[in-house]
Amino acid sequence: MAETLTSTYGPWGIVAGGSDGVGAAFAQGMASRGMNVVLVARRLPVLEACADDIRAQHGVEVRTVALDLGSPGALAALARATSDLEVGLFVYNAGGDDRSVAFLDKDLDTHLGLVHRNCVAVLEAAYRFGGPMVDRKRGAMVLVTSGAAWAGGATLAAYGATKAFDLILAESLWAEWRDSGVDVLGLVLGRTDTPSLRRAEEAQGRAYDGKSADPKDVAEEALDHLAEGPTWISGSSTPTGGSPFGGLNRRHAVLAMSRSVSALGGKLAGKEEQHGRSVSE
Repeated sequence: MAETLTSTYGPWGIVAGGSDGVGAAFAQGMASRGMNVVLVARRLPVLEACADDIRAQHGVEVRTVALDLGSPGALAALARATSDLEVGLFVYNAGGDDRSVAFLDKDLDTHLGLVHRNCVAVLEAAYRFGGPMVDRKRGAMVLVTSGAAWAGGATLAAYGATKAFDLILAESLWAEWRDSGVDVLGLVLGRTDTPSLRRAEEAQGRAYDGKSADPKDVAEEALDHLAEGPTWISGSSTPTGGSPFGGLNRRHAVLAMSRSVSALGGKLAGKEEQHGRSVSE
């Protein structure tokens, strides 16, 4: 894949949520394969630092676009800012939630913001940037989702629902675009070592236990398997397999998911850390 990323998909890639964690790891991996990258996130100083590091290491072109992807008009602004580029790979990695609490213990605006960032913006990104790929008959999209998508669970109502939306969207687009030269991958993350995860651990008074995936490994694995969609379960021994809940009926799957959250103090690692809630985005 290192030799064929740009020739197969195009010269530029966009990473939404590209300032640190899994997003920054994707940007580094894409740049190491010769792809120019656009980094998108809210914090411009962090974006610029990441961009400088990528330029120094890999000698590619890097643009930064400071946007809140949860705000109306953000994807239209991103499309305008990149209208002169042939975008061959789009990674949507924004949309984490590092606070698992009961549904009614979060205010309504927080829930609605999550839905906009994880559903509305993802769909708009796929439409705005996937359309030109289909027209050119080459390109790839990665929608980063979470094992919280496998089943409902206590304290995961809005987050799990949005990640299920992303998973089904990725799988559906893969089915529609697979004969158009466009690869789509729904990347299912488990517990991953990111700044967001560390902050969540600190906020809950717990020392980080070191039992998480390395963001670099997650990104490299996905980049190596872009054409093997629709779904890739990061770190799994059967990454193209189905739900780790297997043959459990829906009620038992929901109860198992809820026990996982409760046992881990509000953060999912889950069965073999494959249906865990990601706070890495």
